[in-house]
Amino acid sequence: MAGSKLDPIDRHILAELQADGRMTNVELAKRVGISAPPCLRRVRTLEESGFIRGYHADIDARELGFEVQVFAMVRLQSQAEADLAAFEARCKAWPLVRECHMLNGEIDFILKCVAPDLSSFQSFLTGDLLKAENVANVKTSLVIRCAKDEPGVPFDVLEERLARSA
Repeated sequence: MAGSKLDPIDRHILAELQADGRMTNVELAKRVGISAPPCLRRVRTLEESGFIRGYHADIDARELGFEVQVFAMVRLQSQAEADLAAFEARCKAWPLVRECHMLNGEIDFILKCVAPDLSSFQSFLTGDLLKAENVANVKTSLVIRCAKDEPGVPFDVLEERLARSA
């Protein structure tokens, strides 16, 4: 298991940074029970190893006027690797598409989109997404409200799993 490559201190560092990526190294070191210099070395190693991909602010889209959030379920005509890659590249270029996930099953991709209003999303849907090469059909669901938006991974589940396998 990938998480087992890390020692408990590394996993604790990751859990703390996932909860609050803005804390100082001194605060992080205190929370995980080590001094600041080795804590910083561990964080740098975790970054270089790809366990930490970046640090981001959690922006409230509605506060900035993005009132509409939509999930778009996209089915393609062809699932050849070149066609999948071309669709993924298109998604990366569309600003309203914030997430793009390839799925197994009758839907090929699910897109999480944000827009200032319904007409802006409709313009994107009819002018870009539905007209994109290889798109067979699109079903959309408008988000009414979000009950949970928890980034990252559940470290408590990882620790339980590692304890059972030890």
